Amino acid sequence: MTTDVAVLGAGMHPWGKWGRGFAEYGAAAARAALADAGLDWRDVGSVVGADTVRGGYPGYVAGATFAKALGWQGARVASVYAACASGAQAIATGRAQILAGLADVVLVVGADAAPKGFFRPAGGERPDDPDWLRFRLLGATNPAYFGLYARRRMAVHGDTPEDFALVKVKNAALGALNPYARYRKRVTAEEVAASTVVADPLRLLDICATSDGGAALVLSSLAFAHRYGVARPVRIRAVSTVTPRFPNTVLDLPDIATDSAVAVEPAAESFRASIARAAYEEAGIGPEDLSLAEVYDLSTALELQWYEDLGLCGEGEGAKLLREGATAPGGRIPVNTSGGLASFGEAVPAQAIAQVCELTWQLRGTAGGRQIPGPRVGVTANQGLFGHGSSVVAVR
Repeated sequence: MTTDVAVLGAGMHPWGKWGRGFAEYGAAAARAALADAGLDWRDVGSVVGADTVRGGYPGYVAGATFAKALGWQGARVASVYAACASGAQAIATGRAQILAGLADVVLVVGADAAPKGFFRPAGGERPDDPDWLRFRLLGATNPAYFGLYARRRMAVHGDTPEDFALVKVKNAALGALNPYARYRKRVTAEEVAASTVVADPLRLLDICATSDGGAALVLSSLAFAHRYGVARPVRIRAVSTVTPRFPNTVLDLPDIATDSAVAVEPAAESFRASIARAAYEEAGIGPEDLSLAEVYDLSTALELQWYEDLGLCGEGEGAKLLREGATAPGGRIPVNTSGGLASFGEAVPAQAIAQVCELTWQLRGTAGGRQIPGPRVGVTANQGLFGHGSSVVAVR
């Protein structure tokens, strides 16, 4: 039995700072996805909402919130929260419902109205929350972590700030071609180097912003797609939502300590590498089969790390791959053709869904000025706080 599900529709609300509620962004993205699929809202059998957390309330019951905004029609509903991996887990939930025969058509939606500045834990005393602890004990904001990751790459692999700047230059050029991106202006390496230092060695243009925005997908069974007249839909072939293995010997946000490896040998691969491997194994592919990738570039240095974690190159070779032009349009494996978070910023529950929207448009050949030639297989890579893996393989 195939485990593929069809992507009939993809839609987004433009990202930026709009000053409105997340339900409005999500409903707009959902309507766009339904229009793209050529389906009516009443055709949807299930809604899966990707949650956010604001003010201590998890998600505002996101699935039902979107169903209400679109107009109650009796659809099944589910809500999931996995921090930045929420969107991928929502896709996994929708896919599971379709494969279980619970619904022919599932609408997956994520949206956020993000705070200004950087993300921080909700208020209150929560000493059992590692995210709260890193802020309270260390003052380690997300940019501080990004700076530590960059410093580690410089020390271990010889990366330079100039390498990091090239990631921003590449992604900004692609974001300039994306009508949904918040930042649509090309930048130069000199402009990156001249921007304000935020967490040495990273500068303002090395780090993604927080944003409002929304993204949605209409998923269906292959049988429904064929009955509906879609002979060759984009298909989701794998969704990886794995967790880390003990012991974890590399600092990984939000944790501020590592585990001892005295009693148990570390795993043969890092957590992030295991996310991609699980997706490849489920899809029956390898990195050599990829046409493109959308990765979680919270900072420019982290994009280079994903090159290695996805198996696009060997350990420590990410900057070399970038400098060779392999990850740019026209290269061997274009990465972040959407413009990435560098161009969008973070709208947490939407971003893993937005990555699959970009894969869908690329695989259909409808990505406009960003289109790469003849893609057949794409992968996403994302990571949520507290050990949430996230990777989706889409094919056509």
